[in-house]
Amino acid sequence: MNQVFRQDVHNSEVPVLCSSCEARHKGICGVLSPVQLVELSKHTTKSTYSADTEITAAGQPISRHSNIMRGVVKLSKLMVDGRQQIVGLQFAPDFLGRPFAKETMVTAEAATDVKVCSFSARVLDRMIEQSPELEHRLHQQALRELDEARDWLLTLGRKSALEKLASFFYLIAAHYDPDTGHENTYFEIPLKRIDIADFLGLTAETVSRQITRLRQLGLITIHQNNRAFQVPDMQRLYAACQ
Repeated sequence: MNQVFRQDVHNSEVPVLCSSCEARHKGICGVLSPVQLVELSKHTTKSTYSADTEITAAGQPISRHSNIMRGVVKLSKLMVDGRQQIVGLQFAPDFLGRPFAKETMVTAEAATDVKVCSFSARVLDRMIEQSPELEHRLHQQALRELDEARDWLLTLGRKSALEKLASFFYLIAAHYDPDTGHENTYFEIPLKRIDIADFLGLTAETVSRQITRLRQLGLITIHQNNRAFQVPDMQRLYAACQ
């Protein structure tokens, strides 16, 4: 690899827009050199999507990938008879896309207002060839998503309704507060209750009842509009997931 790509990725030569971007420090761009960031910035576009807006559709040719800069994206698959299943959630600063694939396998939709930084798939492929660190970071995210999918199979297949809701709240809270030892973690739920029901394989009525039980047990408190929540003790919530 050219020596120029081994520069300190934290020096002052990074593009101004990249220096304040969360994906720059915690996402895939965190392993790119200043020169690579400059090259990537020449091919990027920033886009915003309102909640419930489709970002990419399943079965479409892949020409671009994105970093999620703000908001939550829900991934879903549609059956031939029109039934839909939410199969995953992605948060800032996750990478949204599938390198080397020909077409998208899932539909990506903004669960909240979302901002993304998009770039050409060809540019990313070229940078992966130049940077083993970038390939490693993408591989790490893919393995993390695989582990989360396996955990979710256990949740859907074996857990009670209360344990499913506790697991869902823990999943969201842990993304807002990666240090899960913190107390009083505050967050807004990115999904409507009907979507939570879809994600957990429950009815909307069951979701509402179990949210009430979590509140009665002191595992969550509910704030404005029933969309904002607080977890007084993350360890107690985690115990309720088991």
